[in-house]
Parts: sequence; structure tokens; C-alpha cells
Amino acid sequence: MIKYDLNLLDEGKKLPLVEEFYTLQGEGIQTGTAAYFVRLGGCDVGCAWCDTKHSWNPTLFPPVATDDIVQRAASFAAKAVVVTGGEPTTYPLGYFTSKLMEAGIKTFLETSGAYPLTGRWDWICLSPKRNAPPVGNIHQHAHELKVVIHEEADLLWAEENAALVADTCFLLLQPEWSRREQLLPQLIDYVQQNPRWRLSLQVHKWLRIP
Repeated sequence: MIKYDLNLLDEGKKLPLVEEFYTLQGEGIQTGTAAYFVRLGGCDVGCAWCDTKHSWNPTLFPPVATDDIVQRAASFAAKAVVVTGGEPTTYPLGYFTSKLMEAGIKTFLETSGAYPLTGRWDWICLSPKRNAPPVGNIHQHAHELKVVIHEEADLLWAEENAALVADTCFLLLQPEWSRREQLLPQLIDYVQQNPRWRLSLQVHKWLRIP
């Protein structure tokens, strides 16, 4: 991956912003809840089935003042921000989350865990990938474990990660969108046989919202 010059980000006071929008959370435990989404550019995890490949090259997205992002997020009723990517933990997020919290905004993170965790988070959704496993102790900080299933081997990967999270962590299996019709019968059966897991669906794609 083309790396971003972190000096340009002024210790997180600027971030490579791909897009920001107010919508409903479309997957995971928070499905159906309103939130302001902030997508950061840059990812070297390289999932072949990724649906946001346009965000991979961070140099396509000039640094944006973090304070300005917070100000825009604060104008929406939900007072909740979901930071996603790309892979957002590529960047220092302590300044961003501190400013969000000062503004009374709850902080939600969507991450593969491929880089060390920074920032203060009300909710962490860990979505680990086999080609770039999580680092550090992020499993113990995760509030939900959401594993994307592309092939049968991913179920073993899901169980390996489930063994590392806290007992209070929600466990979710999510079919990769392009193979959902083939995978859903298997995943429904798996959840029925292993009821500590839940099924996560990308509802926003059916609703045709961001």
C-alpha cells in the first residue's frame, strides 16, 4: 500500500477523509441506528471482496481538519460517529475521539485490528481478516466480533477469534455480499447449531442507503 506521510496529519489533527454522511447503521449489533459515518482513506489489508476498494490509496484524499469533521458531525441529531475505512487504525485517533467526546458524541469504531488501537471508544466492532490478523490486545476491547464469511475456512477463523474476546462480546457472522445467496443457508444452519453466534446482514444494501 502507498503509505501516508503521518507528518502531514499533525498527530491526528488532520485525517485523510474519503467521505462523511449521516445514515442508518446497516450491519452488526447497531443495525438500524442513526449515526454519522466518517470513512478514512488507506488500507493494506487487501481483501479481494472489499466493497470500498476506492478508499485503499490514502494519498487520493488530502488531509482534512479533524475539528471540522467534529463540527459537522455535531450538527446531526444522533450524536454518534462511526469511524470506518479503509483501515482507520492506520492513523492516530486519540485527538479525534477526545474532540468527539467533548462534543457529547459517542464514538464507534469499525476495524480489522491490523494496527495498534488508539483513541477512546464507546463501541468497538472488530472484523478480523485472515490475511492481516489483529495485533495487540484489541480482542479484549471488542464489544462485537463481526466475521465476514467468504468461504467455509472463514468459520474456523471466526471460532479462533471468538476464543480471544471477552464473554460479553457479541459474536456475528456476516456473509460476503457477492456470495450471500450461496452462503446464507449454511450460515443459518451454523447459527442454529451454535446459538452464541448471530447472523449479520448488510441491510443498508437492500435499503439502498449509504
